[in-house]
Amino acid sequence: MWMMLTGSCKKSKVTENPPPSPPPPVAAEVQFYLTQGDQFVLFKKQNAGLIFSGTGNASATIEVDTTQTFQSIDGFGYTLTGGSASLLNSLPQATLDPLLKELFLWDSTNIGVSYLRISIGASDLSVNTFTYDDVPSGQTDGNLAQFSIEKERQDLLPILKKIVALNPSIKILGSPWSAPVWMKTSGSFAGGSLKPEYYAAYANYFVKYIQAMKAEGITIDAITPQNEPLNGDNNPSMVMQAAEQAAFIKNNLGPAFAAAGIATKIIAYDHNADRPDYPLAILNDAAAKPFVDGSAFHLYGGSITALTQVHDAHPDKHVYFTEQWVGGPGNFPVDLQWHVENLIIGATRNWSRNVLEWNLAADAGYGPHTPGGCTSCLGAITIGAGVTRNVSYYVIAHASKFVRPGSVRIASNNAGPIVTVAFKNPEGKKVLIALNKGTSTEAFNIKFNGKMVTTSLNGGAVGTYVW
Repeated sequence: MWMMLTGSCKKSKVTENPPPSPPPPVAAEVQFYLTQGDQFVLFKKQNAGLIFSGTGNASATIEVDTTQTFQSIDGFGYTLTGGSASLLNSLPQATLDPLLKELFLWDSTNIGVSYLRISIGASDLSVNTFTYDDVPSGQTDGNLAQFSIEKERQDLLPILKKIVALNPSIKILGSPWSAPVWMKTSGSFAGGSLKPEYYAAYANYFVKYIQAMKAEGITIDAITPQNEPLNGDNNPSMVMQAAEQAAFIKNNLGPAFAAAGIATKIIAYDHNADRPDYPLAILNDAAAKPFVDGSAFHLYGGSITALTQVHDAHPDKHVYFTEQWVGGPGNFPVDLQWHVENLIIGATRNWSRNVLEWNLAADAGYGPHTPGGCTSCLGAITIGAGVTRNVSYYVIAHASKFVRPGSVRIASNNAGPIVTVAFKNPEGKKVLIALNKGTSTEAFNIKFNGKMVTTSLNGGAVGTYVW
């Protein structure tokens, strides 16, 4: 009995000793952020312990090469539609302020959106149709005596001012959906074209807009003369053929900007990649080209490679990607893969300096929108009883947080189902965005400066790697 008790005591003393301390975690040389198509992981930093070494494995290799450089990057973001601004401005301050910080502040915890598009007047995702010079039917205002951005004081300007306070260097692109109806052949917000006798007045309309926004502390970095100039079926909308846009730019808009000392860029086209002939017609016009900074594209038609076609024809001019919607209710894995492959990777590999998804915010019914406007545009966020982050939030986050303005695209290859794009940011860090287009998990090596790190992505997953 005594021996049993003694044995019992000895056993007790052994269990009281603390277990040996685990070795400290190995610091990762490569940061890795992951989003999976199954939504099990949504833009989360992974504790993967990725360290470059002399060897990889037998898997495919993605090599990143900083000695090959391409275009500079202006930023990644969304369109802050009038409806988006209305919804955001309806939020209590305790909800709005943290949300805007999450979106627009660049730090270790937020996604740092760096580029916004806004509509000049109403878009189809505004509560109502309007321009900044609406007069009673049958009247005109050739001298723009009635010009005013007063309607924007309710929602757009308050939200923009908060955004600019968070990110003073954010780039803002303005695009009109329609000229004032008294300038148009249709006499209505939908369809029609700009009457030639109002070309000069419309150029002055842009000048007044840029000056009025500047007076509010909002710098308009660039404008396009017309959103979707070949689409007259939206509300609002206006058709502007390539020859008309070339004439407007060279005879009116460009000279008006020069006379007013306005440095805002003029970006041509702003429509689908199936018509590269449109921007090429403007850039091929020797009198229009000097006023044009570059061309903007959407991808509701055509191939993203059309951007390279336009770039190669005029390598001294820039290329931009300014709009792509997600149709609600959406299909997260399909939308994630398509948008990352064609826009984040595809547009930038084809010389685009930015990537903008369409509407920043919508309500649960895809509103607000004008009568005849988009009835199923899924916002990057849905604002209702709470705030829901949707697929384009994550698509943009994978680039905006790491590929800061002033970054330069560098060389990287694709390997099997792994498609990539790479950048060097102003801090000197390398950023690789990779998508697994396949359905099964793929291991691959990332090679840089002769060393490799091995990683993997599940089918349909997106990874951003930073070192």
